[in-house]
Amino acid sequence: MTVDVLATLATTPPFDQLTDAERRDLARGARVEQHADEVVLLDAFTAMPRHVFVIVSGKVDLWVEPEGPSEAPDLVLGPGDVFGLDATLTGRAIGPLAVSSGQVQVIRLSAAKVSELLAGDRPVVVPDRLAGPPASESPAYVVVDELVISEPVIVAPADRVIDVARTMTSANHGYAAVRLPQGWGMITDRMLRERVLAGDVRATTPVGELVVAETPNQVVSGSSAAEALIVLLDRRADYVLVVDRDGSLRGSVEPRDFMVSSTTAGVSLHEQLRRAGSVEELQTRARGIPGVLATLLDGGLASGKVITVHTAMLDTTVRRMVELIFARHPALDPDAFTWLSLGSNGRGEAVPSSDIDSAAAFDDAVTADDIVRYRLAFGEIADALAAAGLTGDQHGATAARPLFSRTNAAWRAAGEQWLAAPASNNGAMMTSLLVDGRPIYGDPGLPAVAQVFAGLRRHPGTMRLLLQESLSRRARMRVIRDRRDFDLKSHALLPIVNLARWAALSVGSSALPTTERLRAASGTTVLPTAQALALVEVFEVLQRLRLRHQLRQIEQGEAPSDRVDLQAVSAIDRSIISRAVREIAAVQRRMDNVALYDDPESWGR
Repeated sequence: MTVDVLATLATTPPFDQLTDAERRDLARGARVEQHADEVVLLDAFTAMPRHVFVIVSGKVDLWVEPEGPSEAPDLVLGPGDVFGLDATLTGRAIGPLAVSSGQVQVIRLSAAKVSELLAGDRPVVVPDRLAGPPASESPAYVVVDELVISEPVIVAPADRVIDVARTMTSANHGYAAVRLPQGWGMITDRMLRERVLAGDVRATTPVGELVVAETPNQVVSGSSAAEALIVLLDRRADYVLVVDRDGSLRGSVEPRDFMVSSTTAGVSLHEQLRRAGSVEELQTRARGIPGVLATLLDGGLASGKVITVHTAMLDTTVRRMVELIFARHPALDPDAFTWLSLGSNGRGEAVPSSDIDSAAAFDDAVTADDIVRYRLAFGEIADALAAAGLTGDQHGATAARPLFSRTNAAWRAAGEQWLAAPASNNGAMMTSLLVDGRPIYGDPGLPAVAQVFAGLRRHPGTMRLLLQESLSRRARMRVIRDRRDFDLKSHALLPIVNLARWAALSVGSSALPTTERLRAASGTTVLPTAQALALVEVFEVLQRLRLRHQLRQIEQGEAPSDRVDLQAVSAIDRSIISRAVREIAAVQRRMDNVALYDDPESWGR
């Protein structure tokens, strides 16, 4: 069909803002193109775009993270949508990757002319995302292989511990890789100290007996340096092995190796947080966390992985603050309780605006009088974290309050009461909070309340009430006067979080991250596979947009928030939000019917 370029531009934002003369100028260099299925139309991660595209007919799959087609597309664009504009206006290779999905017809515009006409003297709204580095400034040491600087020390399972230690010393290595039938094991200086020098393992013991039960920390050759960083932070590992796809060993990396990598700036700060010698030093270090997140994002690390690094640094900060504050209270035993992270921290989904929610579970031997003294110390911890920029929940979900700090027996009794009468004593709310709890300090096996909630499915009345509570927050768009304010958390993310929590409970899953909960419940009566996968995709995309939005706010000296003005974001981000609301609302409508008509016993099938 014949395409009227001028008429199309006149009805396509942001070109509809141009004058008639400017649109004619832009149309003179335009070209209408037809493309077959799976054609890469634009890859603005590897180079600055030379063209901006308007879709006339057909569909285009879009990825806004550099992983590309190995994952499902972040967005599917259709007629009237524009791509290539974000990188053109920011002058940085920040994506996206656009691939045709079936036959597609597009108008190709000169990126230089688009930039000239849209920038000029008029203000240009830059998308709510941090600009990545220009394509010509590709950072060094972004692949883990580039960090491997020495040949690995490889030993056999039958080698004696004392001989392996001598080999490690001779090679000036702090580790040795052990070739096992099922793969690689590892022995480190720390293991030798703890299990041989200070333990009961003899020096003549075959080294295979020390490592056979160990889960090796390893990444595959060709992985990003950031992947290895996440393993280091998540598992608090001393070394990470780098193996080829055929299983052969290339070498290892350790924390100091990452200092040269621009994509793994978090490892340096993480070590500083872990080793902070005073409350004041820890507070100073913690204030630098948002800057590291921005550096990681600029360096090409996917936003989901940046959030993983963020959670690891928050865990380390809280853990170290507990240690430093309790050093001031020698009469209180720091091993008598377990500290639980709640909310988004507990789920591993914290962003800069997230509250530091917490609870504590005490050993039953701790007296009531001592618990009062512990709560005072917990209050000091909350105040010290707030001074570092890590604020607690304004509604009071903190271990300093009696409601959130109890003995195991008291937690068990309370949990059973909430299950029996969820409408009383904030039972539904407390249940939702506690099932998101994750131990980050103390004995991880101590909290008994999690064991109580494991039997939640046997209480259909409670499950029905929790479903109603989960549906109380509705995904929606809001219009306030001349602005279209949208709260990413309240109007979109929390509805998904609540649904995912309830769906996981309905199938007896103990998963914590929202996406894992959705996948666990996928294909059941309550959550068909298509809807589960749609919510996974929507949640990941919204979290990505939220992180970039908040880091940009911090760059501009503003407090991070979840509220965005839909008139001030890019067309792509606005489209993402609109689609997200539709997807979430559709699932909520289906859940309404489930709550009304389905038997709770069938929900997990």
